Amino acid sequence: MTTPPDEPGPIDYVVIEFPGSHLTGEGLALLGDLVDRGIIRILDLTFVKKEADGTLIGMEITDVDADGELDLAFFEGASSGLLGEEDKAEAGGLLAPGDSAAVLLYENLWAAPLAAALRRSGARMIAGGRVPLQDVVEALDALEAA
Repeated sequence: MTTPPDEPGPIDYVVIEFPGSHLTGEGLALLGDLVDRGIIRILDLTFVKKEADGTLIGMEITDVDADGELDLAFFEGASSGLLGEEDKAEAGGLLAPGDSAAVLLYENLWAAPLAAALRRSGARMIAGGRVPLQDVVEALDALEAA
């Protein structure tokens, strides 16, 4: 892992749904690669599951793909404390019964030098967001059809 910069980069979160709580672990190596290359730093990573009765439970997951190897050992201890119970409950509210989700809070290390320079110059980010991938795909398909 690379040493985090003195000034933090922008911090984002994602909630990734696993319908039917079916996790394969396929994306874990790619997430680890982003960390290894110093592109992101994981601040918090937790898993939640909504039971059939609507109860939300925390999940401890170590062997996602059931191959006998610990898949998440790389992320062990990724808990800054910034992601609270309220955040987990909000993520759980997005789930249907029987589904689970990963909640990931991460720092964009690649943007830290730019963010620091902008802060030093007195600039402030006053808005931000993320365009859902499905919206982009639909817009591109509409342009192509026109």
